[in-house]
Amino acid sequence: VGNSSVLTCPFRGNITMLRWTITSKAGGLCTLVYRVDMNMTHRTTCSDNINWTFRAGLPPALEIRQVGIAQEGDYSCEVATTEGNFGTRYHLTVLAPPRLSLSCDEQGNPVCKAAAGKPPAQLSWVPESSCTAEEKCHDNGTVTVLSKFTACSTNVTNVTTCMVSHPAGNWSQTIAC
Repeated sequence: VGNSSVLTCPFRGNITMLRWTITSKAGGLCTLVYRVDMNMTHRTTCSDNINWTFRAGLPPALEIRQVGIAQEGDYSCEVATTEGNFGTRYHLTVLAPPRLSLSCDEQGNPVCKAAAGKPPAQLSWVPESSCTAEEKCHDNGTVTVLSKFTACSTNVTNVTTCMVSHPAGNWSQTIAC
């Protein structure tokens, strides 16, 4: 989320026509078409952050600026050239890093929250805990994970660390309750 993504469309020969077809998770079909013979581009129902990139010596590409969860989906490129037709398909998966917070509840137990991650974050504790995590799913496809620390033995220090594992990164925070 928030980064740019560039999808290339490799081919051989000289382009006569190029078409990107996008079916995003947010719904709707987006198409971008370029015809060389008419020097014409056509665009239907594509968000403003999706656009062509043509650079000398490189295959034409599609750039998605400020990627959001709504751009997750299937992207296919079809190129008609003097040497034949070429196609490339991509499935864009968008990762949303969770927001980590660590606090103490009314009973003095550490509570760790990894909010709005995609996919859901994995939470663990140091020292080890016999905790269970609760997950709350949001309409946009993100998930908030909440875990409360429960000591495995009575001679545990009051300083605990919540560790968050996620494909977008790993984080930890420490608290004394």
